Amino acid sequence: MSYTIKDVAKHANVSIATVSRVLNGQGGYSKATEEKVHLAIKELGYQPNAFARGLISNKSNTLGILFPEVSSQFSSKILRGVEEAAHRLDSSVIVCNTASHGQRTMKYLQLLNEKRVDGILFVSEMITEEYYEKLESMQVPVVLISTESYQYPLPYVKVDDRHAAFTATDYLVKMGHSKIGMISGNKDDIIAGQPRIDGYKQALVQRGLAVQDENIIHSNGFSFNDGLTGLPKLLEQSPDLTAVFAASDALALGAVSAAYKLGIKIPENLSIIGFDNLPIAEMAIPPLTTVAQPLEEMGFVAAEMLFTMMNQGRRVESRIMSHSVVERESVKKVNLT
Repeated sequence: MSYTIKDVAKHANVSIATVSRVLNGQGGYSKATEEKVHLAIKELGYQPNAFARGLISNKSNTLGILFPEVSSQFSSKILRGVEEAAHRLDSSVIVCNTASHGQRTMKYLQLLNEKRVDGILFVSEMITEEYYEKLESMQVPVVLISTESYQYPLPYVKVDDRHAAFTATDYLVKMGHSKIGMISGNKDDIIAGQPRIDGYKQALVQRGLAVQDENIIHSNGFSFNDGLTGLPKLLEQSPDLTAVFAASDALALGAVSAAYKLGIKIPENLSIIGFDNLPIAEMAIPPLTTVAQPLEEMGFVAAEMLFTMMNQGRRVESRIMSHSVVERESVKKVNLT
């Protein structure tokens, strides 16, 4: 049998309004009354209707999160952190896969508006004027993850991409390498593309090493196939490289696969370091040395920030998360001469 809020009120010998206030934590009742209502709920096995509660509290207890690629390990790690925070606060998450497509993104934003979500998390994409105007019209809090906007005042959670790329390149120098190449993402990407290129160059300059254009391959994105095609091009331009910084783990693993096809042993003939520390990095042969982003923690922190904005109605400060080198077996230490 399915019980209603009316049954709970009758069982506890209180009014329906009192049960509603207890369910929504609105106060105006004694501790004894609260205990009676909770006991009645337990004895009847009553499950509050989320939609009905939303009508009363003007909240849906749901978040919307938009990913450019929901099936990737990058996205799944962030989502795990978001869901952990949401479930602790008795909220649900609606996941949207935008495929980095503007029209699809706008459709999902409209859907989330119709679902009356309490807040939105926006992952890894640039915020366009069209997106921002839609988000503003929805009048809900928004937090960005692994991206930021220079133009619009939206709080974000991310690592410092330039600094992390510097750390990866500097690690290769510390391991004795001086002829270091890079397989980058899209150089027109001002969030993760160009900053990682800048970090690579800065590390070389600070170590007194020359920055040479032929030592960099600019990819369309950060995918495995970009790395697979990028490494042969890079080595054709600069055959004397001893190490490569790949701007994502997917790029790095594509490069490792290309090296295998070319008969190049990793790390004996060529060292490779990635960026992200995805689960597959540890499964690679050889296991991939990489710069770790705390993706799960980033998702959790971003969701907590969103809940603070939703519940307290105030702005929050953006967060730059720490990064670190995870040493495995794809980088060889060479003798300094």
